[in-house]
Amino acid sequence: MAQRGGTRLLLVVGGSGFLGGEVCRQAVAAGWRVMATCHAGGVRVPGVAIRRLDVTDRAAVRVLLTEVRPDAVVGTPYRVDDWAVTADGAAHVASAAAEVGARLVHLSSDALHAGRPAPYADDEPPTPVYPYGAAKAAAETAVRAVDPGALLVRTSLILGEGSKQLQRCRDALAGRATLFSDEIRCPLDVTDLAAAVLELLPTDLAGPLNVAGPDQVSRADVGRLLARRLGVDPAGLRTITTAAAGLHRPIEVRLDSARATGLLRTRLRGVAELFA
Repeated sequence: MAQRGGTRLLLVVGGSGFLGGEVCRQAVAAGWRVMATCHAGGVRVPGVAIRRLDVTDRAAVRVLLTEVRPDAVVGTPYRVDDWAVTADGAAHVASAAAEVGARLVHLSSDALHAGRPAPYADDEPPTPVYPYGAAKAAAETAVRAVDPGALLVRTSLILGEGSKQLQRCRDALAGRATLFSDEIRCPLDVTDLAAAVLELLPTDLAGPLNVAGPDQVSRADVGRLLARRLGVDPAGLRTITTAAAGLHRPIEVRLDSARATGLLRTRLRGVAELFA
């Protein structure tokens, strides 16, 4: 992979989030100077400078990046039910990053695909079937239009201690929630994803790149694997199908991450290995 030199000031937009916080932690450990933005919650990572930012405010985003002039930007902000944050916010960050000449890695999602039995390649166009997927698709369109050199990392379920995904699995095992038995995804540990993002930052890779785990499993499967790890009987795991829940969203979404696996030194571990 071609390398860029001198990218030492990293701005993590959405640094108070689960992935953003891990990117901050690993970047500090790797010797980056790191600044992170947050909207409401704080960023509890030693060595990280914090700035409040509303990504839906285009002028505010531009002012911050013009002032800070980062060498690289990792964009992670999203809200499942908020188009302005997920789509418009991504466009604002991309526009400001391009204006100051910063390398941009935008975090995208498998949610922009409609779902099918066959895996999705890196460059397949979005086919969203529900609002969040449409917002992520719009975000990608805006980022690519504003900054053709930006890298769009398409990922899947993000796991790790403190993740919403694992908490829901624990709640399902305790009878307090349900897990979808028909939604197939390719889960990835947050530490692997953050390491991959940082490894990709100094490269010239552009466009969409699938970065997900090798295991194709349902959310219910993740719950069962967690039960095995915890030594808990999975018999009481509560499951449901998307149709029974009255939802219209992607069912089988498998990301083919072979290209990323071949490019990265970081190993993208599957959920079976993570919970072994």
